[in-house]
Amino acid sequence: MSVTETAPSVDPHRPTGGVDWAKDDHAVCVLAPDGEQLQRFSVTHDRTGLRTMVGRLSKAGVVEVGIERPDGPVVDALRQAGLVVFVIPPGQLKNLRSRYGSAGNKDDRFDAYVLADTVRTDRRRLRPLLVDTPTTTALRQSVRARRDLVAHRVAVANQLRAHLQICLPAVIGLFSDIDSQISLRFLERFTTQTQIGWLTPRRLASWLASVGYCGRMDPTVLHTRLTSAPRGHTGPEADTAAAVTAAYVTVLRTLTTQIAELAARISEQLDLHPDAQIFTSLPRAGRVRAARMLAEIGDARGRFPTPDSLACLAGVAPSTRQSGKARAVSFRWGADKQLRDAICDFAGDSIKTNPWAADLYQRARTRGHDHPHAVRVLARAWIGVIWACWHSHTPYDPDRHHALQRVLNQDQPAAA
Repeated sequence: MSVTETAPSVDPHRPTGGVDWAKDDHAVCVLAPDGEQLQRFSVTHDRTGLRTMVGRLSKAGVVEVGIERPDGPVVDALRQAGLVVFVIPPGQLKNLRSRYGSAGNKDDRFDAYVLADTVRTDRRRLRPLLVDTPTTTALRQSVRARRDLVAHRVAVANQLRAHLQICLPAVIGLFSDIDSQISLRFLERFTTQTQIGWLTPRRLASWLASVGYCGRMDPTVLHTRLTSAPRGHTGPEADTAAAVTAAYVTVLRTLTTQIAELAARISEQLDLHPDAQIFTSLPRAGRVRAARMLAEIGDARGRFPTPDSLACLAGVAPSTRQSGKARAVSFRWGADKQLRDAICDFAGDSIKTNPWAADLYQRARTRGHDHPHAVRVLARAWIGVIWACWHSHTPYDPDRHHALQRVLNQDQPAAA
């Protein structure tokens, strides 16, 4: 099924299937149109097992299959065989078990039955799986891998900072960031308190010049920071600490290099994507941020027929619960966290250059919302703009953004 196709018309009197995904093997169930169980079997997670699964489903006349996850070899095998796949997330499956008993027991074979029966009885409420193009899928892998590496770098930098706090406190706060290039160069050259004690303002200035330090901080000030800090370890204990420091520095250098290489790769992939101009045209989107939004939203436009559908999946639309006279509007927990983080990251930074975004954010803060809540309010508004550009294949144009133009026109008399 292509990204723009809709689900084919299927005879409701055909059997339905359910597949419970597992690491080593998969439970499969086939139900008749009246709910009678026709088959129940397991297949191994290998090429032979997947071929057997698809063959038995097709032989039984199954056209529609329910499964818990939207990607992976099992889903690929089902789609390549021409089967219509419905994704029923684990959270929904957990709630659906209560339809068949109050115990709530977890069993792979029973879950396969629940998936098949849900497709049989609730097909009208389910949306067939629409997948993104291989170009978008590859871009998503790159941006998520880079995001993970950035998280690892932050974790290692925190570990290094905690280590230096005990054995070499003078280096903490010497430069702007503990994982910056100049900090790592300093830790590679001056590994112990004894070596730091050898430094004078003149020697420090000479070393900074040799490594190409930008010179934004006077060497005398930096030397004062070194001498005023608590002394670190000396003697044999310092040598052991220096070895640990070198290990952290090596890991940070490796992570920084790989993050830079992935960023370059992401930029190349973005240039080749047909939707690149839509996302790079957004204010302060840049390259990596634009690529991340593109990858998380995807290019299967049938997945999001309305802006609200995209806002709900991104978790920036509140969740409303009402019973009788009681009504509560709260944070939406059930959301795509990767998509929410990408959209909110863009929205939070857009206030620096876009007057409309800054005005909307400030009005949310004035109403008493904290920063994350105000960013989500702004993100929901941005989703309406992004969705319109995305569906019309048109880059963002500030001159056509009426809400932005109203804010700009309001600012003109005040500036005069």
